[in-house]
Amino acid sequence: MSKQVQDAYIVAATRLPVGKRKGMFRTTRPDDMLAFALRSVLAQVPQIEPKLVGDVIVGCAMPEAEQGMNVARIGVLLAGLPDTVPAITINRFCSSGVNAVAMAADRIRLGECDVAIGAGTESMSILAQMMGNKVASNPAFFTDENRAIAYGMGITAERVAERWQVTREQQDAFAVESNRRALAAIAAGQFKDEITPYLVREHLPDFASGTVNIRERLFENDEGPRPGTTMESLAKLRAVFAAKGSVTAGNSSQMSDGAAAVLLMSEAAVKRYNVKPLARFVSFSVAGVPPEIMGIGPIEAIPRVLAQAGVKQEDIGWIELNEAFAAQSLAVIRELGLDPAKVNPLGGAIALGHPLGATGAIRTATVVHGMRRTKQKWGLVTMCIGTGMGAAGLFEAL
Repeated sequence: MSKQVQDAYIVAATRLPVGKRKGMFRTTRPDDMLAFALRSVLAQVPQIEPKLVGDVIVGCAMPEAEQGMNVARIGVLLAGLPDTVPAITINRFCSSGVNAVAMAADRIRLGECDVAIGAGTESMSILAQMMGNKVASNPAFFTDENRAIAYGMGITAERVAERWQVTREQQDAFAVESNRRALAAIAAGQFKDEITPYLVREHLPDFASGTVNIRERLFENDEGPRPGTTMESLAKLRAVFAAKGSVTAGNSSQMSDGAAAVLLMSEAAVKRYNVKPLARFVSFSVAGVPPEIMGIGPIEAIPRVLAQAGVKQEDIGWIELNEAFAAQSLAVIRELGLDPAKVNPLGGAIALGHPLGATGAIRTATVVHGMRRTKQKWGLVTMCIGTGMGAAGLFEAL
Protein backbone atom coordinates (compact mmCIF):
# COMPACT_ATOMS: atom_id res chain seq x y z
CA MET A 1 0.00 0.00 0.00
CA SER A 2 1.45 3.36 -1.02
CA LYS A 3 1.94 6.03 1.62
CA GLN A 4 0.79 9.59 1.25
CA VAL A 5 3.74 11.96 0.87
CA GLN A 6 3.98 14.41 3.76
CA ASP A 7 5.85 17.70 4.03
CA ALA A 8 9.36 18.04 5.42
CA TYR A 9 10.24 21.22 7.27
CA ILE A 10 13.62 22.80 7.95
CA VAL A 11 13.70 23.80 11.61
CA ALA A 12 17.40 24.74 11.86
CA ALA A 13 20.26 25.33 9.45
CA THR A 14 23.79 26.33 10.33
CA ARG A 15 27.29 26.26 8.94
CA LEU A 16 30.86 26.96 9.86
CA PRO A 17 32.59 29.95 8.31
CA VAL A 18 34.24 28.82 5.09
CA GLY A 19 38.04 28.74 5.14
CA LYS A 20 40.46 29.17 2.29
CA ARG A 21 42.49 26.12 1.32
CA LYS A 22 45.50 26.02 3.66
CA GLY A 23 43.81 28.81 5.62
CA MET A 24 42.06 28.91 8.97
CA PHE A 25 41.00 25.23 8.86
CA ARG A 26 44.29 23.89 7.47
CA THR A 27 44.79 21.69 10.55
CA THR A 28 41.11 20.97 11.23
CA ARG A 29 39.83 17.55 10.25
CA PRO A 30 36.65 17.28 8.13
CA ASP A 31 35.07 14.82 10.56
CA ASP A 32 35.63 17.32 13.38
CA MET A 33 34.04 20.09 11.29
CA LEU A 34 31.07 17.81 10.62
CA ALA A 35 30.70 16.85 14.28
CA PHE A 36 30.68 20.53 15.23
CA ALA A 37 28.01 21.31 12.62
CA LEU A 38 25.82 18.44 13.87
CA ARG A 39 26.09 19.53 17.50
CA SER A 40 25.43 23.14 16.53
CA VAL A 41 22.29 22.47 14.50
CA LEU A 42 20.79 20.30 17.25
CA ALA A 43 21.60 22.96 19.84
CA GLN A 44 19.36 25.38 17.96
CA VAL A 45 16.32 23.20 18.71
CA PRO A 46 16.93 22.08 22.32
CA GLN A 47 13.53 20.38 22.67
CA ILE A 48 14.68 17.75 20.15
CA GLU A 49 16.69 15.06 21.89
CA PRO A 50 19.48 13.67 19.67
CA LYS A 51 18.08 10.14 20.05
CA LEU A 52 15.05 11.26 18.00
CA VAL A 53 17.16 11.72 14.85
CA GLY A 54 16.17 8.94 12.47
CA ASP A 55 19.02 9.39 9.99
CA VAL A 56 21.98 11.63 9.19
CA ILE A 57 22.88 11.96 5.50
CA VAL A 58 26.14 13.72 4.70
CA GLY A 59 27.52 14.89 1.36
CA CYS A 60 31.24 14.64 0.64
CA ALA A 61 32.77 14.90 -2.83
CA MET A 62 36.06 13.18 -1.99
CA PRO A 63 35.16 10.57 0.66
CA GLU A 64 38.67 9.24 1.26
CA ALA A 65 41.57 9.66 3.69
CA GLU A 66 40.52 11.84 6.66
CA GLN A 67 37.00 12.08 5.24
CA GLY A 68 36.68 8.42 4.37
CA MET A 69 35.34 5.42 6.35
CA ASN A 70 31.74 6.71 6.09
CA VAL A 71 32.59 10.16 7.44
CA ALA A 72 28.89 10.68 8.23
CA ARG A 73 28.86 7.94 10.86
CA ILE A 74 32.23 9.04 12.23
CA GLY A 75 30.89 12.60 12.55
CA VAL A 76 27.77 11.38 14.37
CA LEU A 77 29.86 9.48 16.90
CA LEU A 78 32.34 12.33 17.36
CA ALA A 79 29.42 14.69 17.92
CA GLY A 80 28.32 12.58 20.87
CA LEU A 81 25.01 11.53 19.36
CA PRO A 82 23.60 8.23 20.61
CA ASP A 83 24.86 5.03 18.99
CA THR A 84 21.31 4.44 17.79
CA VAL A 85 21.51 7.36 15.31
CA PRO A 86 22.51 5.97 11.87
CA ALA A 87 24.37 7.86 9.15
CA ILE A 88 25.38 7.54 5.51
CA THR A 89 27.84 9.41 3.29
CA ILE A 90 26.74 10.27 -0.25
CA ASN A 91 28.66 11.65 -3.21
CA ARG A 92 27.32 13.53 -6.20
CA PHE A 93 30.36 15.78 -6.39
CA CYS A 94 29.48 19.48 -6.02
CA SER A 95 25.79 18.88 -5.34
CA SER A 96 26.40 16.37 -2.54
CA GLY A 97 25.39 18.78 0.24
CA VAL A 98 22.03 19.80 -1.20
CA ASN A 99 21.44 16.21 -2.32
CA ALA A 100 21.94 15.14 1.30
CA VAL A 101 19.32 17.67 2.42
CA ALA A 102 16.93 16.37 -0.26
CA MET A 103 17.46 12.74 0.78
CA ALA A 104 16.92 13.60 4.44
CA ALA A 105 13.71 15.35 3.43
CA ASP A 106 12.65 12.30 1.43
CA ARG A 107 13.03 10.02 4.48
CA ILE A 108 10.57 12.30 6.26
CA ARG A 109 8.25 12.81 3.29
CA LEU A 110 7.88 9.04 2.89
CA GLY A 111 7.07 8.64 6.57
CA GLU A 112 10.20 6.62 7.31
CA CYS A 113 11.29 8.95 10.12
CA ASP A 114 10.16 12.19 11.77
CA VAL A 115 13.54 13.84 12.31
CA ALA A 116 16.56 13.78 9.98
CA ILE A 117 19.69 15.79 9.24
CA GLY A 118 21.14 16.62 5.83
CA ALA A 119 24.72 17.86 5.98
CA GLY A 120 28.00 18.23 4.14
CA THR A 121 31.69 18.39 4.93
CA GLU A 122 34.84 18.84 2.87
CA SER A 123 38.46 19.69 3.56
CA MET A 124 40.36 20.69 0.44
CA SER A 125 43.36 21.56 2.61
CA ILE A 126 43.85 18.00 3.81
CA LEU A 127 43.33 16.28 0.47
CA ALA A 128 46.57 16.23 -1.50
CA GLN A 129 45.07 17.32 -4.82
CA MET A 130 41.86 18.23 -6.57
CA MET A 131 41.10 14.69 -7.77
CA GLY A 132 41.85 13.08 -4.41
CA ASN A 133 44.84 11.42 -2.82
CA LYS A 134 45.17 8.66 -5.40
CA VAL A 135 44.20 9.39 -8.98
CA ALA A 136 43.33 6.14 -10.79
CA SER A 137 41.35 7.13 -13.87
CA ASN A 138 39.95 4.45 -16.14
CA PRO A 139 42.08 4.26 -19.32
CA ALA A 140 38.84 4.33 -21.31
CA PHE A 141 38.53 8.03 -20.37
CA PHE A 142 41.17 8.79 -22.96
CA THR A 143 39.43 7.24 -25.93
CA ASP A 144 37.70 9.63 -28.29
CA GLU A 145 34.18 8.75 -27.17
CA ASN A 146 34.97 9.18 -23.46
CA ARG A 147 37.58 11.91 -23.54
CA ALA A 148 35.24 14.53 -22.03
CA ILE A 149 35.11 12.56 -18.77
CA ALA A 150 38.80 13.32 -18.26
CA TYR A 151 38.49 17.05 -18.94
CA GLY A 152 39.51 19.25 -16.04
CA MET A 153 36.81 21.55 -14.74
CA GLY A 154 38.67 24.58 -16.07
CA ILE A 155 38.66 23.20 -19.61
CA THR A 156 34.89 22.71 -19.45
CA ALA A 157 34.54 26.33 -18.32
CA GLU A 158 36.59 27.46 -21.30
CA ARG A 159 34.30 25.47 -23.59
CA VAL A 160 31.22 27.05 -22.03
CA ALA A 161 32.75 30.53 -22.36
CA GLU A 162 33.43 29.87 -26.05
CA ARG A 163 30.03 28.38 -26.85
CA TRP A 164 28.01 31.00 -24.93
CA GLN A 165 30.35 33.82 -25.96
CA VAL A 166 31.19 34.92 -22.43
CA THR A 167 34.14 37.30 -22.61
CA ARG A 168 37.05 37.65 -20.20
CA GLU A 169 35.84 41.13 -19.26
CA GLN A 170 32.35 39.83 -18.45
CA GLN A 171 33.79 37.05 -16.31
CA ASP A 172 36.04 39.45 -14.41
CA ALA A 173 33.18 41.89 -13.86
CA PHE A 174 31.08 39.05 -12.44
CA ALA A 175 33.95 38.14 -10.08
CA VAL A 176 34.36 41.73 -8.94
CA GLU A 177 30.67 41.91 -8.10
CA SER A 178 30.76 38.57 -6.25
CA ASN A 179 33.52 39.88 -3.99
CA ARG A 180 31.79 43.24 -3.52
CA ARG A 181 28.53 41.60 -2.47
CA ALA A 182 30.26 39.16 -0.12
CA LEU A 183 32.31 41.85 1.61
CA ALA A 184 29.22 44.07 1.97
CA ALA A 185 27.25 41.14 3.43
CA ILE A 186 29.96 40.40 5.99
CA ALA A 187 30.21 44.07 6.97
CA ALA A 188 26.42 44.23 7.42
CA GLY A 189 26.32 41.03 9.50
CA GLN A 190 24.08 39.24 7.00
CA PHE A 191 25.70 35.86 7.60
CA LYS A 192 25.36 35.98 11.39
CA ASP A 193 22.14 33.95 11.52
CA GLU A 194 23.60 31.08 9.50
CA ILE A 195 27.17 30.88 10.86
CA THR A 196 28.16 29.21 14.11
CA PRO A 197 31.65 30.53 15.02
CA TYR A 198 34.36 27.88 15.25
CA LEU A 199 37.24 27.85 17.75
CA VAL A 200 40.41 26.56 16.11
CA ARG A 201 43.01 25.18 18.49
CA GLU A 202 46.54 24.82 17.16
CA HIS A 203 49.47 23.07 18.84
CA LEU A 204 52.70 24.93 18.09
CA PRO A 205 55.98 23.25 19.07
CA ASP A 206 58.72 25.44 20.54
CA PHE A 207 61.88 23.52 19.73
CA ALA A 208 64.09 25.83 21.78
CA SER A 209 62.25 25.12 25.02
CA GLY A 210 60.97 21.68 24.13
CA THR A 211 57.38 22.72 24.87
CA VAL A 212 54.15 22.83 22.89
CA ASN A 213 52.19 26.06 22.93
CA ILE A 214 48.45 26.11 22.30
CA ARG A 215 46.96 28.93 20.26
CA GLU A 216 43.20 29.40 20.06
CA ARG A 217 41.43 31.57 17.54
CA LEU A 218 37.67 32.08 17.10
CA PHE A 219 36.63 32.35 13.46
CA GLU A 220 33.30 34.05 12.80
CA ASN A 221 33.46 35.10 9.13
CA ASP A 222 34.20 33.54 5.77
CA GLU A 223 37.86 33.83 4.84
CA GLY A 224 37.61 33.94 1.06
CA PRO A 225 36.31 37.40 0.02
CA ARG A 226 39.12 39.55 -1.35
CA PRO A 227 39.06 43.28 -0.52
CA GLY A 228 40.32 45.46 -3.31
CA THR A 229 39.27 43.13 -6.13
CA THR A 230 38.99 45.31 -9.23
CA MET A 231 38.83 44.88 -12.98
CA GLU A 232 42.41 46.15 -13.09
CA SER A 233 43.69 43.62 -10.56
CA LEU A 234 41.90 40.71 -12.23
CA ALA A 235 43.13 41.74 -15.67
CA LYS A 236 46.69 41.03 -14.52
CA LEU A 237 45.94 37.34 -13.95
CA ARG A 238 46.84 34.85 -16.63
CA ALA A 239 44.46 32.23 -17.98
CA VAL A 240 45.32 28.95 -16.28
CA PHE A 241 43.54 26.28 -18.34
CA ALA A 242 44.11 27.32 -21.97
CA ALA A 243 46.87 29.32 -23.61
CA LYS A 244 44.46 31.81 -25.13
CA GLY A 245 41.67 31.25 -22.64
CA SER A 246 39.69 33.53 -20.39
CA VAL A 247 39.25 31.50 -17.19
CA THR A 248 41.59 32.60 -14.39
CA ALA A 249 42.02 31.99 -10.69
CA GLY A 250 40.25 35.31 -10.11
CA ASN A 251 37.03 34.42 -11.94
CA SER A 252 36.83 30.83 -10.68
CA SER A 253 35.57 29.40 -7.38
CA GLN A 254 38.05 29.08 -4.53
CA MET A 255 39.23 25.77 -3.10
CA SER A 256 37.92 25.78 0.47
CA ASP A 257 37.17 23.96 3.71
CA GLY A 258 33.77 23.91 5.40
CA ALA A 259 30.77 22.06 6.79
CA ALA A 260 27.07 22.64 7.38
CA ALA A 261 24.02 20.85 8.76
CA VAL A 262 20.28 21.19 8.18
CA LEU A 263 17.73 19.75 10.64
CA LEU A 264 14.41 18.62 9.15
CA MET A 265 11.20 17.40 10.75
CA SER A 266 7.77 16.14 9.78
CA GLU A 267 4.68 18.24 10.38
CA ALA A 268 3.59 15.84 13.13
CA ALA A 269 6.93 16.22 14.91
CA VAL A 270 6.87 20.00 14.51
CA LYS A 271 3.52 20.10 16.29
CA ARG A 272 4.43 17.47 18.88
CA TYR A 273 7.56 19.30 20.02
CA ASN A 274 6.24 22.82 19.45
CA VAL A 275 8.97 23.78 16.99
CA LYS A 276 8.66 26.77 14.67
CA PRO A 277 9.88 25.79 11.17
CA LEU A 278 12.05 28.11 9.10
CA ALA A 279 11.18 26.73 5.68
CA ARG A 280 9.56 23.88 3.81
CA PHE A 281 11.61 21.62 1.59
CA VAL A 282 9.65 21.62 -1.67
CA SER A 283 11.43 19.63 -4.38
CA PHE A 284 14.76 18.51 -5.82
CA SER A 285 15.85 17.77 -9.37
CA VAL A 286 19.01 16.53 -11.04
CA ALA A 287 19.77 16.29 -14.75
CA GLY A 288 22.59 15.14 -17.01
CA VAL A 289 24.38 17.26 -19.62
CA PRO A 290 27.44 16.65 -21.86
CA PRO A 291 30.55 16.31 -19.64
CA GLU A 292 32.56 18.73 -21.78
CA ILE A 293 30.16 21.57 -20.90
CA MET A 294 29.28 20.40 -17.39
CA GLY A 295 28.83 23.99 -16.18
CA ILE A 296 25.46 24.37 -17.86
CA GLY A 297 23.84 21.73 -15.66
CA PRO A 298 21.48 24.18 -13.90
CA ILE A 299 19.96 25.08 -17.29
CA GLU A 300 18.38 21.63 -17.25
CA ALA A 301 17.84 21.17 -13.50
CA ILE A 302 16.10 24.46 -12.68
CA PRO A 303 13.16 24.11 -15.12
CA ARG A 304 12.65 20.54 -13.91
CA VAL A 305 12.45 21.41 -10.24
CA LEU A 306 10.09 24.32 -10.93
CA ALA A 307 7.83 22.11 -13.06
CA GLN A 308 7.73 19.48 -10.31
CA ALA A 309 6.52 22.09 -7.81
CA GLY A 310 4.31 24.09 -10.16
CA VAL A 311 6.23 27.28 -9.34
CA LYS A 312 7.04 29.96 -11.91
CA GLN A 313 10.62 31.11 -12.38
CA GLU A 314 9.64 34.75 -11.96
CA ASP A 315 8.26 33.95 -8.49
CA ILE A 316 11.67 32.86 -7.19
CA GLY A 317 13.00 35.62 -4.96
CA TRP A 318 16.42 34.23 -4.00
CA ILE A 319 18.73 32.05 -6.11
CA GLU A 320 21.93 30.53 -4.78
CA LEU A 321 23.71 29.59 -8.02
CA ASN A 322 27.05 28.06 -7.15
CA GLU A 323 29.75 30.00 -8.94
CA ALA A 324 32.02 27.18 -10.04
CA PHE A 325 33.24 29.59 -12.70
CA ALA A 326 32.02 33.02 -13.78
CA ALA A 327 31.76 31.66 -17.33
CA GLN A 328 29.23 28.96 -16.51
CA SER A 329 27.30 31.16 -14.07
CA LEU A 330 26.82 33.82 -16.75
CA ALA A 331 25.84 31.20 -19.32
CA VAL A 332 23.15 29.84 -16.98
CA ILE A 333 21.86 33.31 -16.11
CA ARG A 334 21.60 34.28 -19.77
CA GLU A 335 20.12 31.03 -21.05
CA LEU A 336 17.37 30.93 -18.41
CA GLY A 337 16.84 34.68 -18.22
CA LEU A 338 17.51 34.79 -14.48
CA ASP A 339 17.38 38.16 -12.75
CA PRO A 340 21.02 38.96 -11.79
CA ALA A 341 19.80 40.88 -8.74
CA LYS A 342 18.24 37.68 -7.36
CA VAL A 343 21.30 35.52 -8.04
CA ASN A 344 23.77 35.28 -5.14
CA PRO A 345 22.78 38.58 -3.48
CA LEU A 346 25.45 37.97 -0.81
CA GLY A 347 28.14 36.88 -3.26
CA GLY A 348 28.99 33.39 -4.44
CA ALA A 349 31.74 30.80 -4.53
CA ILE A 350 34.19 33.04 -6.40
CA ALA A 351 34.32 35.13 -3.23
CA LEU A 352 32.96 32.88 -0.50
CA GLY A 353 34.60 29.61 -1.54
CA HIS A 354 33.46 26.18 -2.66
CA PRO A 355 34.17 23.28 -0.27
CA LEU A 356 32.75 20.83 -2.82
CA GLY A 357 30.48 18.33 -1.04
CA ALA A 358 29.65 20.80 1.72
CA THR A 359 28.62 23.67 -0.54
CA GLY A 360 25.02 22.60 -1.14
CA ALA A 361 24.29 22.35 2.58
CA ILE A 362 26.10 25.66 3.19
CA ARG A 363 24.08 27.45 0.54
CA THR A 364 20.88 25.87 1.89
CA ALA A 365 21.60 27.63 5.18
CA THR A 366 22.20 30.85 3.26
CA VAL A 367 18.98 30.71 1.27
CA VAL A 368 16.79 29.70 4.22
CA HIS A 369 18.00 32.50 6.47
CA GLY A 370 18.26 34.99 3.61
CA MET A 371 14.67 34.46 2.46
CA ARG A 372 13.33 34.92 5.97
CA ARG A 373 15.37 38.07 6.53
CA THR A 374 14.22 39.67 3.26
CA LYS A 375 10.70 38.19 3.36
CA GLN A 376 11.03 36.19 0.14
CA LYS A 377 8.75 33.20 -0.40
CA TRP A 378 10.63 30.93 -2.81
CA GLY A 379 14.35 30.15 -3.00
CA LEU A 380 16.62 27.92 -5.09
CA VAL A 381 19.95 26.25 -4.46
CA THR A 382 21.49 25.08 -7.72
CA MET A 383 24.84 24.08 -9.16
CA CYS A 384 26.68 22.35 -11.95
CA ILE A 385 28.30 19.00 -11.24
CA GLY A 386 31.48 17.37 -12.51
CA THR A 387 31.17 14.82 -15.35
CA GLY A 388 28.11 16.67 -16.64
CA MET A 389 25.12 17.13 -14.34
CA GLY A 390 23.10 19.88 -12.73
CA ALA A 391 21.08 19.93 -9.50
CA ALA A 392 18.47 22.25 -8.04
CA GLY A 393 16.63 22.30 -4.72
CA LEU A 394 13.53 24.42 -4.11
CA PHE A 395 12.59 25.86 -0.70
CA GLU A 396 9.63 27.83 0.66
CA ALA A 397 10.24 30.26 3.50
CA LEU A 398 7.73 30.20 6.36
